[in-house]
Amino acid sequence: MNTIRRALISVYDKTGILEFAQFLVDQGISLISTGGTWSVLQKAGLPVTQVQDMTGFPEMLDGRVKTLHPAVHGGILARRDQTSHLEQIAAQNIEPIDLVIINLYPFEETVAAGAAFADCVEQIDIGGPAMLRSAAKNHDAVTVVCDPVDYAHIKAQIGAEGGTTADTRRMLARKVFALTARYDHAIATYFSEKSGTFEALDAQLLISAPREQELRYGENPHQAAALYGSFLDAFEKLHGKELSYNNIVDIDAAAALIDEFDEPAAAIIKHTNPCGCAVSTSIFDAYAAALTTDPLSAYGGIIALNREVDIRLAKKLNEMFSEVIIAPSFADDAMDTLRQKKNRRLIRHRRGTPAAVQVKSVKNGYLCQMADSGPEVREDWKVVTKRAPDEKERSAMTFAWTVCKHVKSNAIVYTSAEKTLGIGAGQMSRVDSAAIAAMKAGNAELSLEGSVMASDAFFPFADGLLEAVKAGVTAVIQPGGSVRDEEVIAAADAHDIAMIFTGTRHFKH
Repeated sequence: MNTIRRALISVYDKTGILEFAQFLVDQGISLISTGGTWSVLQKAGLPVTQVQDMTGFPEMLDGRVKTLHPAVHGGILARRDQTSHLEQIAAQNIEPIDLVIINLYPFEETVAAGAAFADCVEQIDIGGPAMLRSAAKNHDAVTVVCDPVDYAHIKAQIGAEGGTTADTRRMLARKVFALTARYDHAIATYFSEKSGTFEALDAQLLISAPREQELRYGENPHQAAALYGSFLDAFEKLHGKELSYNNIVDIDAAAALIDEFDEPAAAIIKHTNPCGCAVSTSIFDAYAAALTTDPLSAYGGIIALNREVDIRLAKKLNEMFSEVIIAPSFADDAMDTLRQKKNRRLIRHRRGTPAAVQVKSVKNGYLCQMADSGPEVREDWKVVTKRAPDEKERSAMTFAWTVCKHVKSNAIVYTSAEKTLGIGAGQMSRVDSAAIAAMKAGNAELSLEGSVMASDAFFPFADGLLEAVKAGVTAVIQPGGSVRDEEVIAAADAHDIAMIFTGTRHFKH
């Protein structure tokens, strides 16, 4: 336990501070404070000393310099177990400070509000982080509080035991260093962006995100999990159970696919793979068409829609169990209908800019890559066969290629111009993916005659293309780049297949 006799308080966010300060006074703890916080405490009738009266040095430079003084940092940093430290501060008439309560200027909030550069710079806190770090370094003797959420815990511990435990002080110190690391990261990123020197894949990977939500478990019940960042700003839960780890992964995959389309579109996702996707002139027809691809796999899936859900569509959606329904909005009567399934999650999706960089943890490190996003340069697509695709085939190939990007490799997708007909995902052999996609179409009683095929990577042999021919495909779109491209092209020509090379691969591991 440490005995707390003096507390320094300097907070921008004054949530709960009066109640906390009154508690400290009631415990016989002396208060020291800075300008704005001092005014609030003094007006409330609490006995509080201004920092400038303690240091003998006034605030200056419009408040930029307030606490950068040995009387402050000496009182915080002096080790209580070192006689020489205590003698040195006593010689300078410096008293120990046992409790430091600081929160920082709202730099990130100021940037997010679109403030001018000069205004953002003024919201870079200097004295606050310095005092926090001093107190956190000397956590063996000093209790440091940087988050109002911890006031209640500290009050309870001081009230019951007269001080704080070493475990509590160490936990609070960890929070401080996490906060200051994030704060500096935000400033560094802002300056890089403003100076035009920002690099998505910089020499140093900096990741700092607050825990947004604890999850019941991860991919499996024995795995602990949590969500970090601001995912829930983009995906607002309106109804249903809490989102699971797997829900969140699937929601992200579903949104990435549905955001590809401007026309009414629907996608049904299972284990991050689409088991159906379609576009139409109405969102109802798009969903009905997407469901036909693989209605068996669609059961219990994630349904993503890019138009408002009305009552007609809500009734259709209620015919099948689904884990999550994502849409930009839900009509009131549609919500009433969909809420009848109490556990199903209803999510309002705010379409925004996708992440520019994807990060994956690996043993002893991280893999980072630029996201596979952005419009395809269709002018660079090259017809490599004797027969060029007609307008209808080209439209279907564009749709198939868009969906294929969101299917796990090896990926094969059969489509018309408006909907998927068969999807083969995640197989070790591209031929197997082609055969499975055709089998799926057959199971759903969908004909592949006159359809197109998309492959996320090149065909190493002609056998994958011949599976498509067997299924009834008339056109194929693929990246090209195999040493046997000529063999594959010859097979296509032999069967009057139109084929396009995109020059872009879409592996998804």
